Amino acid sequence: MPVMVIGTGIIQLHLPGVRSLKEKRSILKSLTSRLHREFNVSCSEVNFHDVWQSAEIGIAVVSTTAVHAENVIENVLLWIETNRPDVSIIDHRVEIIH
Repeated sequence: MPVMVIGTGIIQLHLPGVRSLKEKRSILKSLTSRLHREFNVSCSEVNFHDVWQSAEIGIAVVSTTAVHAENVIENVLLWIETNRPDVSIIDHRVEIIH
């Protein structure tokens, strides 16, 4: 019987220098679209919707192994840290559902 594993991550971000919700939305739209393209994850803003310089995004990946799901989420975090100097990761949580 095939196994399905779901990896979820909540990533809390700081967006320094953002001066409007419109600017925040632009940054998050760009980030979530890129994460979807690069890693084939689902992602969306899940908290701090009306706060200019804070954001929380949720990501999810479906896999056949917990190790693969964890690796994808860790690679997402590394990619954000490496490629998006306009945002800072404040905190993150990962959960694997079997």
